[in-house]
Amino acid sequence: MKLAFLISLAGLTFATACKNSPETMSSKLTYPATAKSDHKDTYFGEDVADPYNWLENDTSKATMDWVEAQNKVTFGFLDKISWRANLKKRLESLINYERISAPQREGQFEYFYKNTGLQNHSVLYRKPKDKPDAEPELYLDPNGFSKDGTIGLSGISFTKDGTLSAHQITEGGSDWRKVIVMDAINKEIIEDTLKDVKFSDVSWYGDEGFYYSSYDKPKDASQLSGKTQYHKLFYHKLKTPQSSDVLIYGGEKQPNRYIGGYVTEDQKYLVLACAETTSGGQLYVRDLSVKNAPFVQINGDYEKDFNFVENEGSKFYFLTNIGAPNYKVVSVDIHKPGKENWVDVIPETEHVLSSGSGGGKLFAEYLIDAKTAVKQYDLNGKFERDIELPGIGTAAGFGAKREDKDLYYSFTSFTSPSTIYHYDIASGKSTLYIQPKVDFDPDAYETKQIFYQSKDGTKIPMFIVYKKGIKMDGKNPTILYAYGGFNINLTPGFSALRVAWLEQGGIYAQPNLRGGGEYGENWHQAGTKMKKQNVFDDFIAAAEYLKKENYTSTDYLAISGGSNGGLLIGATMTQRPDIAKVALPAVGVMDMLRYNKFTAGAGWASDYGTAEDSKEMFEYLKKI
Repeated sequence: MKLAFLISLAGLTFATACKNSPETMSSKLTYPATAKSDHKDTYFGEDVADPYNWLENDTSKATMDWVEAQNKVTFGFLDKISWRANLKKRLESLINYERISAPQREGQFEYFYKNTGLQNHSVLYRKPKDKPDAEPELYLDPNGFSKDGTIGLSGISFTKDGTLSAHQITEGGSDWRKVIVMDAINKEIIEDTLKDVKFSDVSWYGDEGFYYSSYDKPKDASQLSGKTQYHKLFYHKLKTPQSSDVLIYGGEKQPNRYIGGYVTEDQKYLVLACAETTSGGQLYVRDLSVKNAPFVQINGDYEKDFNFVENEGSKFYFLTNIGAPNYKVVSVDIHKPGKENWVDVIPETEHVLSSGSGGGKLFAEYLIDAKTAVKQYDLNGKFERDIELPGIGTAAGFGAKREDKDLYYSFTSFTSPSTIYHYDIASGKSTLYIQPKVDFDPDAYETKQIFYQSKDGTKIPMFIVYKKGIKMDGKNPTILYAYGGFNINLTPGFSALRVAWLEQGGIYAQPNLRGGGEYGENWHQAGTKMKKQNVFDDFIAAAEYLKKENYTSTDYLAISGGSNGGLLIGATMTQRPDIAKVALPAVGVMDMLRYNKFTAGAGWASDYGTAEDSKEMFEYLKKI
């Protein structure tokens, strides 16, 4: 949260600097000297100098001193900007609006998150299902977990009857979690805290225990940066020590980087998903009514996605891109799991599909040029209706329990904060449930989608947002933000911080680069491994389009991205340092030769490849 705020503030500083040119922006910075070592790594007989290798030791005094010195320069600069306090005040007023999540029905209660505006963490409340007008009751307030706000709530799971809950907490932003079990009726903690849980859901089996996943913690490295290798699925029986938890699957005998176990809503089956990378994987099902029943393998293709949607007894529904790059929904009888017995329920179309279920129905969510459209089907694949959405934007949340008669979904756009709608499954009628009130006028802004050509002629879509009436004279401060990786979709969404940017006459541009999932698996693969340069070319072409069409110019352009998007910005500023005035690469994957040696980095190899794969792959990554 703090990092995102500082990056946004840096961008806004850039915008105001372009407009006002204060004296502080022209003062020369003197950066601390950074020590260099003689460290070299050898790949296929070639030595590669890595003089900053010593910074990989994130707990050393030398690294801590270096970080402190860098921060001293950064904040010494920011603190001298005379108008920064006014800018911060406006940002706070925009962020300070009440946000309430869609309700989640568990047992006799409806649970929802609420943030009054400036709270560090959203608070979990509940009220009786049969008393919708009752005063909400506090269930969990993460703001009280720690004095400095660094401990947060990162998910909660309830038993089928809603009488028990297990919530996860994160400390200092770490991926390592703790799990705390509570009696949901009287809100009392009922057993010792589980520790060292990572990349895991909690899936209850009755009220006796639950499944969760984790790794062995790194022993000889930093707990935050040390490499994690083999995931393990455990079963924890309530009121027994964690040391006695049963290993269900994984570890060195069944090596997988990611393993998840999910009990079906009818409590009859355990669905096991295993993967080596962040996409694709194998899927198994175990009959929980039979003691020591074997896992039945449904899909064995590590390269393709196969995701559980719903089941009716032994008839399971899965979303997959096997033989369907844009995805389809298939049904599989687990007693006859062979691919020859799979039945297409919602066939593939030209648009990318994701799917949810609820009330005995299937909901098909399509991406049409990065915008959402939703259709409703019965469990036999019979089309029932198009669901009318409030506008052009991003909708989410089309899922509920089997017995539910209705559900809640959210809708957002670049100029519309996330609004919750109530949907009646039988009639197809949507009604407004909660709409946030933000201190700005959405009608004052315009959103358009254009298509431009990349270096190889591929058409790339891009959203452009700006205040109505601004002059397209090439002097508009512009943020160009993108991601382009891991089959992830970048769709319209609201940001109060972005509003502050638009208010000052700034332009926001968001292209959908190859490597993402906006046009299916083929689009994703076109931006991976030795095609990764396509992503950078798509982004560079977006910048050139904005300048050619006179939205902005080099001196007024900032490029921005985070994580894989940080790599995008790092590569762009290296290959084309002339393209923009400002670059904001947030938490970027920057060392392409060694990224896979730390934390969960090895799981990213499906998109990047590694320097150890082949000499050809090494040369390609070194070039980036």
